[in-house]
Amino acid sequence: MTTPTPEDEIFAPAEGEFLSEVKTDDATSNEISELSKKGYALLKENRISDAKEAFQQILSLEENNNYALVGLGDSARKQGLFQDAIDYYSKCLSCHPGNNYALFGLADCYKALNQYHRAIEIWEQYLVHDDRNITVLTRIADAYRKIRDFKKSKQLYLKVLDMEENNAYALIGLGHLHYDFKEYKDALYYWLKMYELNPEGVDIRVLTSLGNCHRKLKTFEKGLPYFERALEMDPNNFYALFGLADCYRGMNQQHCSITYWNRILELDPNNKVILTRAGDAYRNTGDYKTAAEYYNRAMDIDFDTYAALGLALICKGEGNYTEAAERLTRLIRDDAKNYRLYIALADCYLKLNQKQQAIEALQSFQKQGVRSQAINDMLDKIVNNRPIV
Repeated sequence: MTTPTPEDEIFAPAEGEFLSEVKTDDATSNEISELSKKGYALLKENRISDAKEAFQQILSLEENNNYALVGLGDSARKQGLFQDAIDYYSKCLSCHPGNNYALFGLADCYKALNQYHRAIEIWEQYLVHDDRNITVLTRIADAYRKIRDFKKSKQLYLKVLDMEENNAYALIGLGHLHYDFKEYKDALYYWLKMYELNPEGVDIRVLTSLGNCHRKLKTFEKGLPYFERALEMDPNNFYALFGLADCYRGMNQQHCSITYWNRILELDPNNKVILTRAGDAYRNTGDYKTAAEYYNRAMDIDFDTYAALGLALICKGEGNYTEAAERLTRLIRDDAKNYRLYIALADCYLKLNQKQQAIEALQSFQKQGVRSQAINDMLDKIVNNRPIV
């Protein structure tokens, strides 16, 4: 199943609808009808310039013709010229109030411009006349999701499912909604329903979404099959490669994760985040030399706190505690609320038998008013002379 993407949908009138507002015995009206049919057919074939020409011919025959104005709006929208499209749809609505096609198009333009509140207002005008239109309901639900109104978004998606069980747009929307709000078990439920609709022809984005839910839930082994299947479908899919690498990292199988980090870097050699992740993987396997090469490659692109931290941790791992402490202290000056830096610094001080400095480092973090259970636990163990694992 291909995951539906409605953004490019055009709202062409149905066959025969062109005659609803014109007199069929008039030659001009017949010409307008034929040009309308031609324009929308061309638009569906993505022959936008030809379609616009047909719609302009209609306007030369009948100023403010609703089909022509909507057609020109659809043409502009397909070209990404949203303000032009808004002008056409608005002109149509000023001459033909309540025109559904103009309302649909106008709302979708505002959605494309991330003006979700305006889009919602327009779609809700339509619902006054037809509150069971699934297309509109899912669009409003999507818009509420974008403005992070969880309750209204979920209500509308569920209303669609009540009307049409297994509606793909609603299931996808609910999956994204729960994922966005970190409700990963619920997100997994809806993505699984999408998968079960067509397991053999499932869309790759459904597979990576399922894998990502397991990644977030830290059920890494269950996520692997979904990412592996996605990779079979597209060997260069970033999300599948990243998902596999991160799952193996979570399973502490760093050698496996390295394979996939490097596959991403073959496609995107200057990806600073992936260079740092690969550096972490090499460092965790004890290959400090290669890890340092990856961290330095990341730093050559642009300063990166995590790459710099990785280099400091290499120093620490090699027993160069004084240099590691100096590097970590410099990092803290620029990233004062990163608790990991203080943990590493305190550990360096402990290795140097400087217990009081370790305590002071952790307390300096607490004085900022930022809470960290890891900081609190380490400080408690140091003060009470309990072993630090």
